[in-house]
Formats: sequence, C-alpha cells, structure tokens
Amino acid sequence: MCSHFPVCPAAGSPDREAAHVISAHPDQGWSLLCNGVVLFEDTGLLLPDGSVVAPHRAPALA
Repeated sequence: MCSHFPVCPAAGSPDREAAHVISAHPDQGWSLLCNGVVLFEDTGLLLPDGSVVAPHRAPALA
C-alpha cells in the first residue's frame, strides 16, 4: 500500500488520479498509480476491482 506522506487518495475517492505514479509506461500509454489504479493517456481508468472509468477530459478553457 501507499507509503507516501500524506497518504495518496484511495482508488474509490474522487481525487484518485492525484496518487503518485509508481510505474510509467508512456510508450504503451498507461501508468500504474500508488493506489492500484491504472491511468491511461486518454484519461480512462482501470480500478483495482476491475471496474472501468471512461475517459473524462477536463473541459477546455475559453
């Protein structure tokens, strides 16, 4: 589990993407976060329980 201080957000929390990257694979388009979430470059997520979060880009600023 997370050994960072402060502790990284849990996989189920709304700010889960703020966790530290522990393994980055930009050539393959994904990174593993400290909380077990796999973050894809299109902003999609694979959670530790196997559920998927669809890509969710932030709205563009005008």
